[in-house]
Order: sequence, then structure tokens, then C-alpha cells
Amino acid sequence: MKFDMKNWVRECIQSPEKKAMPILSFPGIQLTGHSVDEMVKDGHLQALCMEAIAKKFNTGAAFSLMDLSVEAEAFGSSVQYSEDEVPTVTAALVHDEEEAEALKVPEVGAGRTGECVKGIKEVSELITDRPVLAGIIGPFSLAGRLLDMTEIMILCYDDPEMVETVLEKATEFLIEYAKAFKEAGANGIAIAEPAAGLLSPSLIKEFSTPYVKKIRESVEDDNFIIVYHNCGNVVPLLDNIKEIGASAYSIGNAIDIEDALKVLPEDSLVIGNIDPAGTFRNGTPEKVKTETLELLERCGKYPNFVIASGCDIPPMTPMENIQAFFDTVDEYYNR
Repeated sequence: MKFDMKNWVRECIQSPEKKAMPILSFPGIQLTGHSVDEMVKDGHLQALCMEAIAKKFNTGAAFSLMDLSVEAEAFGSSVQYSEDEVPTVTAALVHDEEEAEALKVPEVGAGRTGECVKGIKEVSELITDRPVLAGIIGPFSLAGRLLDMTEIMILCYDDPEMVETVLEKATEFLIEYAKAFKEAGANGIAIAEPAAGLLSPSLIKEFSTPYVKKIRESVEDDNFIIVYHNCGNVVPLLDNIKEIGASAYSIGNAIDIEDALKVLPEDSLVIGNIDPAGTFRNGTPEKVKTETLELLERCGKYPNFVIASGCDIPPMTPMENIQAFFDTVDEYYNR
């Protein structure tokens, strides 16, 4: 379903009543009866999972799975799977300059990327009452998986050219992947760039933001927006991150989201940031209600604030906790 997404953002900001936009997809396995392991390998099951969430919860947008192993696996990285946990990359693929130069940019369709595109194509025909946002990893976060996260932090100082070689190839692939999601019917992409939260202001300016901007400039138009997600300590980085020019910024619970609301553009949505693990997954309905209401009371005065989870809500999060979140949001806006 096509939406004028730039207008959708404006309407969200102007509306006195906001629909919550948690990054909520994996808990749908509890509704469909499939395991995480089955779903991450099957686009049809991903579509069914997203549809089940959309039918049960009145979300402002439908987010696809935040699985940050997909793109690295397409490049050739080894990945560990689990019945009930999100897959993880297990080892570095690139160890030196020679391997960086030799690194082949995969075609979209390699690994599980084809299934993810298939899932978005299918779900775009099932969910037509709200935008569908496909998920991709950010360029620095992908490079960190290909090089190893500890190693890339050292290489940013010791061998920046090698990092840039990998970043350029990562970005080339991510642009094509984003274009495939756009063609499949997505209304935008959520770019998860958490590893950039580890960088200093000068390093993020060199190794993340320009590459994210390049992706945005390659795919964004009136019908297709970019949501930038970073769940790190972005407070020192906000002045740089706002240069991305994203239509929406998803902020993790590592910071007070009001700090972000004071810096990020007023014409961009700022969404977040209830703790997905400590509160949604391991809390109680009462804890979810208390924290949700407190955040709404504090930040609801900002027109561009949309309450959400600070990151991807874990697969086995109790449904009663998620329901308590939505009930509290409804109560706040309808009182």
C-alpha cells in the first residue's frame, strides 16, 4: 500500500493523539506458533508474524524483524541460530587489508536476504492500514560484524583505509538491499546502526553518518522514508546524527530521550524509548504501565515525540506486558 510518507510524518507530528510505534515483530511467534529459527529463514512466516502483530496491536507502523545478522551472512559470515533467540554473527570474516580488498559485494538474494524481501512483499499486501517498514543494518554496524566489533574500534585509528574499504562495500550492498525492499512495497526502512553509538563525535562523522546519508539519498522520496535507529549513548553524537536528515529517529533507552528531543529536528519523529529487555521482557504489567506513563507525562509535550520501545522487543516477551503498554498509551491520549 502506497502512502505519502512525508505527509504521514507531518500528520503524526500534528496529531494530538499518537499511536505507539514499538519495534515489535519477534514476539509474534507466540501468536503464529513458530520458532525464531523457523521464522528468520522463511519470508512467508515473517509476513504472517508481522500480520499477527498488526491484527493484535494498534501500532502506528509495522516494523519488520530486527535481525542484524542477515546482511553479514549474505557476505559470508558464519551465524549461530537458536529456537527462541535472534541469530548472531559468530566470527569476523575480514582480518586484513588483502581480505578487505577481496571482499565480494553479494547480490540481493544471497543468504536470507531474498526471504526477507519476499516477506516484505507479502506483508505489504496484508497490512494496508499503516506503513510497513523493512529493517536493515547500518553500514558501520555491518562493517563491525565483518571485521569484529573490538577490532574495528582499533582499526578506526590504526588502519582507517581498511575500515573505509569495508564500509564502501557494505554501503553499496545496503543501497541495493534497500532498493529491493522499496520495490517489494515497503514504505520505508529502519536502519539499525547501534555500533555507531560507540564512536566519538569525530569518528561517527567519518565512519558512519556519511554512509547512512548516502543510503538515504539513494532511496528516499515522498513515498519512502528512512528511520534511523541507534540504541547507544548518542547524547554526545546528536548534533552529528541530525545531519543524516532522517524522517524519524529511533532512540534507545541508554539515554534520556528528552535530551534527544531537545536537539533533533522538530520536523522529524523521535521515537522511543522504554527498555525492551528490563521492562518489556523481564518486567511486569505494572512496571510497564508506570514507566510508560512517566515517559508520556514527561515527553508528551513534544509534538514530534512518539512513544515506543528503545529497541527490538525480545521474542518471548510476555503478551500481557505488551498489552499493558498499549493500554497505557490509549489511556493517556484518551483521558
